[in-house]
Amino acid sequence: MPRTSRKRSTLANRAIVASAALLLGGGGLVAVNVYASAGEGDSHRSAPRTQNAGQWMSTIDCPDVATRDQLTNVPEAARPEVDRNLALIDSQITEAYKRFADERAQIQRDPGFADNAILNPLKDKRAATLERIALSIGRVAERPQGLEGLAPCTLRAQGGQGQNGGQQGQNGGQQGQNGGQDQGQNGGQGNGQGDGQNGGQDGGGQNGGGQAGNGPEASDFVDITTVQPNVKKARTARGGSKGTFSTNCGVNEAGKFNSDNVIVAPGVSNGAHHMHDYVGNQANDAFATNDSLAAGETSCRNQGDKSTYYWPVLRLQNGQNEADANADGGGKEGNVGEIQTPSQVTLTFAGSPKSKVTAMPRFLRIITGDAKAFTNGDANANASWSCTGFENRQLKDKYPICPEGSQVVRSFKFQSCWDGQNVDSANHRTHVAFADQNGRCQNGFKAIPQLQQRVVYDVPPGPGFAVDSFPEQLHKPVTDHGDFINVFDDNLMKKVVNCVNGGRTCK
Repeated sequence: MPRTSRKRSTLANRAIVASAALLLGGGGLVAVNVYASAGEGDSHRSAPRTQNAGQWMSTIDCPDVATRDQLTNVPEAARPEVDRNLALIDSQITEAYKRFADERAQIQRDPGFADNAILNPLKDKRAATLERIALSIGRVAERPQGLEGLAPCTLRAQGGQGQNGGQQGQNGGQQGQNGGQDQGQNGGQGNGQGDGQNGGQDGGGQNGGGQAGNGPEASDFVDITTVQPNVKKARTARGGSKGTFSTNCGVNEAGKFNSDNVIVAPGVSNGAHHMHDYVGNQANDAFATNDSLAAGETSCRNQGDKSTYYWPVLRLQNGQNEADANADGGGKEGNVGEIQTPSQVTLTFAGSPKSKVTAMPRFLRIITGDAKAFTNGDANANASWSCTGFENRQLKDKYPICPEGSQVVRSFKFQSCWDGQNVDSANHRTHVAFADQNGRCQNGFKAIPQLQQRVVYDVPPGPGFAVDSFPEQLHKPVTDHGDFINVFDDNLMKKVVNCVNGGRTCK
């Protein structure tokens, strides 16, 4: 996707965002939030179908289909059709979200209006799609039962987001504790409770907004200098692997963007509903295959690395439009503002503190983080935010406000344990895992080189930037995520393993 504007000078950006910060001050955006939130969460079980008209309705709440037990082990023969229908469910939620935003005033006057205009039509569409999923699995295996119960969605009032916000802060360490990720373990400390308290007042309600009206909000940002150091590094045992291998694939200077996701929604255009930055393989779109990736060009300096590395773009919400301002994945879905080219992207493969590593299989797919963590909960959230000069202080559910001269840093530590057999799984998670809190792989999984990704941005200090997201996720920092497909050639992967196991630093 070509850009219509390039990155502004730092001075110009600081002036724009300084003005925006004046509007943000005092705990909420001045702009009225004309969007609602439509999400794949479970809180519908406790939320009434309609609520008092005096409450500000802020979300359409739907059960998450893709994470259900029946869909974590889809037969290979049924997977393409299941993936297409799961992507269709995302599109249905997006359409309902837009209708909810357009009809919000009417819904506030008459909550029952939402049943007839939004919730019932959405239920019918979801029911038909869930039936197609069940049929496609039933042709080659036992038909899953109970999927039809996932069709109904509900309205949730503004206060519900406040409750969830607090849960995100209190549970900010869940991924870290279960996954051995020290950044995640402490990322939510210090500020999560405030997110919950403010979420009900500002989040997705009368005052939460952002340039597109669907976030972020003032309470999504925190001054990094007020955060206590919280990073702990695991000690490497005698049998551990201390080396690293770094690959230089640029910063997406060519401006390769699309709103596809070949891992989650292969063959579906706009499967991500937000724009991705790409470095490495230049053939990646929704229709990429292993063969086309292997034959593709790469931005990596070492041509033996044709891997694809991608993540949601980061934008300045400065009133400047990109070429996608009226496109799917861009402005049509609340992703607006000037896309920022990173000042630095570091891709490092590190070892295990407890064992040697084995080679990654070619075409291994790994997703880290959860693009729907705001509505799903943060069990799979795994992005960290910080500032240069302050990287011993990591945030999980907040964007950092960096002091003058410091740059924003977003980082990911990918899963480092592999089941030894599969390059992907139906839910794109169970074939890989995080090491336990002691750094060991469990359940017979093997340690593989861990991709550690660090992306740095020279953006003005203060609020005024956000990652792209599904429209219902309100551009929350906890929804940040990264995707990786290994397309190293065999010789280069062997070098990676030898460097990591040999304790060397290689490039």
